[in-house]
Amino acid sequence: MKDYDRKENGLSRRAFFGKSAAAVAGLAIASHPVFGAPAIIRNLGKPNSKFAGVQIGAITYSWRSMPTDAESILKYCVECNISAVELMGPTAEAFAGAPHASTEPAVRRGGGPQLSDEERVARAKELAAWRASVSMDKFEQLRKMFKNAGVSIYAYKPSALGERNTDAEIEYALRAAKALGASHVTVELPRRAEQSKRLGLIANRHKIAVAYHGHLQQTFTAWDEALAQSAYNGINLDAGHYVAAGFDPIPFIEAKHKHIYSMHMKDRKSKANGQDNVPWGEGDTPIVEILQLMKKNKYKFPATVELEYRIPEGSDAVKEVAKCVEYCRKALERKS
Repeated sequence: MKDYDRKENGLSRRAFFGKSAAAVAGLAIASHPVFGAPAIIRNLGKPNSKFAGVQIGAITYSWRSMPTDAESILKYCVECNISAVELMGPTAEAFAGAPHASTEPAVRRGGGPQLSDEERVARAKELAAWRASVSMDKFEQLRKMFKNAGVSIYAYKPSALGERNTDAEIEYALRAAKALGASHVTVELPRRAEQSKRLGLIANRHKIAVAYHGHLQQTFTAWDEALAQSAYNGINLDAGHYVAAGFDPIPFIEAKHKHIYSMHMKDRKSKANGQDNVPWGEGDTPIVEILQLMKKNKYKFPATVELEYRIPEGSDAVKEVAKCVEYCRKALERKS
C-alpha cells in the first residue's frame, strides 16, 4: 500500500485533520427556529453537505449511542450539516408503527427484556406479518418530513433482507425504500451466492438496487458474482474496511465506480498497522485522495460518513460526525 502519510502541498494528513477539526470543535449549538444548529451551517435553516459536486452523507448508525427516533435523527443531521443519509431500519419502522421497534440505545445494546427462544420467534413472525401488510403512507410521510428540513434519504438499511427473511419482507423493504425516496437498499454481502441472486431477482421486479456492504472479506473481486447475477445488484463499498483488509481502494473505485451506489467512509489502520478504527486523519484510509478522485471524475454516488472510532471523553456522536463532515468539506474545497 502506498504511503498515505506523505505530505501534499506542504500539508500532512494529520495536520489537515487538525485544522478541519478545529473549525468545528468550538462551535456551540445556537438557537434555531426548528432545531438547535451551529450558526455556521444555518443556511435558510437547512443543512448542505454537498461540496464541490460531491454529496457527503452519513449512515444513521453513526448516532447509535443516542436516541435514533426520526425526529432526533433529523435534529442530528441539521446539527452536523448533513443533507443526505443512509437510514437504518429501526428509525423508519418505529416511525411507521412496527411492533417492538426500539430507537433507544440501551435497548439496542441488549438492555431490553430478556426473551426466550420462543418469544424471539414469535416476535419475528409478528414483525414479518406487519412488514407484509403495512401501508407505505408513514414512510412517505417520513420522506417528506426529512425533505422539508433539507435532508434526503438515498439508502435504506432494514433488517429484512437476510436469508431467514421471507420474500414478502424483502418486497416490503424495497417498497419502503422507494417510499423513503432511496435509490437503493444496503445489506451485508451474503456468504451464499443463492442469496444475492434471490435479492437481485426481486430487486429487478421493483427496479430498485440492492447494494452489498463488505467488511474485511472485501477484495477486488468480492462483488463480481453478485454483479453478474442481476443488473440491480450493486456495491456499497466501505473504504475503511477495504484498507484494513490490506488493499488500496483507489484502483477499486476507478474500476468499479459504475456499480457503486454509495460508499462508507471511515479511517482505519491498514492490515500491516493493526486495522484499528481511529479519528479521521490518524489512519491509513486515503480519505482526501478518494474525495478528490470523486470530485475530479464527477462520480455521483455519495460518500457516507460512518462513525466507528471511540468517541473522545467530553464529546458525543453529533460533534464527531460534524468533525468528519468538516474534514470532507476541507478536502473537497482544497485545490487538487
